[in-house]
Amino acid sequence: MSKPTRAADTPYAVDVEAGKRYFWCACGQSKTQPFCDGAHKGGDFVPVKYVATASQQVFFCGCKATASPPLCDGSHKAS
Repeated sequence: MSKPTRAADTPYAVDVEAGKRYFWCACGQSKTQPFCDGAHKGGDFVPVKYVATASQQVFFCGCKATASPPLCDGSHKAS
């Protein structure tokens, strides 16, 4: 499997709405980071679905190295 492109050196803070679905870009190629725009087509990556359980701010991974996709786990600090 190929390695994703690092889209950012920090996470993306996003205000999500309870019950709404979001599709996180796993490949790093999307022009609408942190969300998928279909740029992965034909590659090894697929977007990761995230369903918000509450209306709140969450931090989506920007470096694409998180061990808990799609949310940031601090991996950007080590990679």
